[in-house]
Amino acid sequence: MMTDSQESAAPSRPSLGVRIGRIAFLVVAGIIVIAVAAAFFITWTIQRSFPQTDGSVQLDGLKAEVTVQRDDRGIPTITADSTDDLFYAEGFVHAQDRFFEMDFRRHVTSGRVAEMFGESQAATDAFLRTLGWRTVAEAEVEAMDDTTRGYYEAYADGVNAYLASRSGAELSLEYAVIGLQNPDYVPEPWEPADSVAWLKAMAWDLRGNIEDETERSLLAAELSDGTDATGTADVLAKLYPDYPFDENPVIVPRISTVPELGTDAEPAAYSPAESDGEVQQANTTIEWQETSSVIEAASVLVGGVGEGIGSNSWVVSGALTESGMPLLANDPHLGASLPSVWYQVQLKCSEVTEACPFDVGGFSFSGLPGIVIGHNQKIAWGFTNLTTDVTDLYIERVEGDQYWRDGALVPLEESSETIKVAGGDDIDLTIRSTVHGPIISGLTDDFTAIADDPAAALTAEGDAPVAPGSQEDAEYAVSLRWTALDPGTAATAIFALSTAQNFDDFRHAASLFDVPAQNLIYADTEGNIGYQTPGRLPIRGAGDGWMPQPGWDSSYDWTGFIPFDELPVSYNPNSGYIVTANNAIVTDDYAYFLSRDWDYGYRAARIAHLIERRAAAAPLTAQDMREIQMDNEMWIGKQLATAMSDVEVSGAGPTEAVGLLTSWDAQNAASSSAAAYANVLWSNLVQNIFAEREQPLPIDGQGRLFTVVADLLENPSDPLWVNEQIDVDGMEEMLALSAEEAYDELSALQGTTVSRWNWGDLHAITLTSDTLGSSGIAPVEALFNRGPYPVSGGASVVNATGWELGTSYATTTVPSMRMVVDLSDFDASTWNHLTGASGHAFDAHYTDQTADWAAGIQKPWAYSTKAVKAAAVDTLVLTPAG
Repeated sequence: MMTDSQESAAPSRPSLGVRIGRIAFLVVAGIIVIAVAAAFFITWTIQRSFPQTDGSVQLDGLKAEVTVQRDDRGIPTITADSTDDLFYAEGFVHAQDRFFEMDFRRHVTSGRVAEMFGESQAATDAFLRTLGWRTVAEAEVEAMDDTTRGYYEAYADGVNAYLASRSGAELSLEYAVIGLQNPDYVPEPWEPADSVAWLKAMAWDLRGNIEDETERSLLAAELSDGTDATGTADVLAKLYPDYPFDENPVIVPRISTVPELGTDAEPAAYSPAESDGEVQQANTTIEWQETSSVIEAASVLVGGVGEGIGSNSWVVSGALTESGMPLLANDPHLGASLPSVWYQVQLKCSEVTEACPFDVGGFSFSGLPGIVIGHNQKIAWGFTNLTTDVTDLYIERVEGDQYWRDGALVPLEESSETIKVAGGDDIDLTIRSTVHGPIISGLTDDFTAIADDPAAALTAEGDAPVAPGSQEDAEYAVSLRWTALDPGTAATAIFALSTAQNFDDFRHAASLFDVPAQNLIYADTEGNIGYQTPGRLPIRGAGDGWMPQPGWDSSYDWTGFIPFDELPVSYNPNSGYIVTANNAIVTDDYAYFLSRDWDYGYRAARIAHLIERRAAAAPLTAQDMREIQMDNEMWIGKQLATAMSDVEVSGAGPTEAVGLLTSWDAQNAASSSAAAYANVLWSNLVQNIFAEREQPLPIDGQGRLFTVVADLLENPSDPLWVNEQIDVDGMEEMLALSAEEAYDELSALQGTTVSRWNWGDLHAITLTSDTLGSSGIAPVEALFNRGPYPVSGGASVVNATGWELGTSYATTTVPSMRMVVDLSDFDASTWNHLTGASGHAFDAHYTDQTADWAAGIQKPWAYSTKAVKAAAVDTLVLTPAG
């Protein structure tokens, strides 16, 4: 018992509220301490992977000092005394900024993604192992000349020097995350074949018509249930129309006469007063009507481009420019990626000599030595996808471990692979091949479906070739013939381009650039411009590769490749410019078959028109080129606006929305409400015509659909305007329903006030990490993804920001970089790409170019020694160890 004095001396008991307050304070304080500690830990983890960009680093393997000067965008200029040190340093710098991207890429190209990310990637690995990219790359390295192989080996040494200095999260934040699931993962040393294999991945990305060929085959199978062969062929012809040669331009209207490679003769030099009589007066005969009202606009142009992979490039001679020297523009269209597929860098020999011949800048791929697109001190060059058909599917008649070939059974080639799986058991894989290439049915649903019903594909264009052997329980498979699966020389061509000094050197380099097949444009400081079709382009036998061929009949095999000196070439054309935009290269009277799956020519015609219009008004400048790259005109939007002028829609909202089109300039500007509505209207119309049917028709390839729908608009009685599934009985009903549905859809997304609609938010791009950005774990995705960013442009638009019909309006394919090279002043040439130099999340240069990319802003990049020094904000000196 306490005494009174003790009781009075005892501290008073705090109230419940006070005690709760103290507890709450302690809890909050604890949370804050934990949060601060976590923030410090995360910050430390993130920043420990950032590269050293200033000061000096000692490295084993260097022969002399190398300087790495970075500008305010973190873009490096590397200067070395020898090629060994130059490419060693490029490997080191690539690894500093992008090693995780490089590591992931080599796992993709070798079919080893499951080693990093587990069993979910095993099926992808099986397909990539079957294609055998890594095996082909190893063969290419083995076949290289000693000098070129030395470049790749020096590059690998530089990468490995960086790996020797760091590990785990010190290399990249991604390794810290992967370590939670796969703690035993350690990157392997870099090898030359890791570099070369990436060219196979790019070739696959730009492979041509294999998707169209597959899609047509599957569609033929669906149509064959209720249609005879003639009817199936007619439907396919309507849905996949021929290139409109009478309306849209080709790249080379007439092939120039130039000396054969290996001769001493040189092509004629450029002269503003003279021209090569072998080239027609203009690359396009399109008359593009300029009007103040969309309703008045009536264009003879019919066509478009795929919303996905493609590119624009053009070159203008000095006869049309303010400076009197050429301008060269390029913007390759590829899938959006974070980091960007490109890495910008300059490679300079301290003294340019025969032993060290490099003074080149432009865009490279991380993981690959050299420069892919850019300029040296004499020439500039750019690429667009050739879109020639270099892939064919063959239907093979298989019996056990044999297949039929010209009336006899021959053995299938077989090899075995083991797919290692992080956290799981190894998977054994057997790869089977025929004379045409690997068997790919059984690996993907589409190819397997073709093998399950081969007759439909084979009869789609005529009588089916009779398959040999017993037809009872006959087994079929699909094999792939593709130029990229034969060892080639593109890995050598990169360096030949970088050191070319004239058009003959350029053509020699082009002759080596076999896969992926690309349009190559050219300009030089002497004022010449040119174009060359490169590539290993097949000469076919009985078929043309538009549909799968019967593998048991050798008459359908490839019989060789088009000789390089017979490939299309243009040199100083009278028109004063050359435009390539994945359109047809030549007319159909060219001696060799190239493709039936060209882009339909919209972008090429629009670019040519803008060049001609601007050149007629004033000499062209680099700013003109940049503005043309950002042209947003949506050709099919014009046609829809004209068609909708006579259509009555129900409701005040839809009526107001359709009214937006009457004053629209057809530009898909980010701020445009009319552009938002036009694109949503287009989407609904296409789905109502083709997809919302008992037997859906394909809606991929918006450029193709531009052509198909434009033809339908000219023919109101076409049966495709009738669709019982949605109770539509004609063109006007189809247009009205689509317009009303478009209003409803856009109102749900952006509200009912039509003036507040905008295309930029609807079409925004969210930059997503190729790996952990789609992990399904929100905090992890937040570490690596960025955006959304409002975007202008659209599918089949010169500013080609593609989106997927029926899926989302969000941008998925992009002009991956934009450049305008001024041959009068390389320091004034301008550049931009999608993200930034760094692949490290939270680095200052992770996405520091994205806002400029969305706005179409390009910035000069110092090239001359004096300008590079003035622009440098960081200089790292690499020195030999010891």
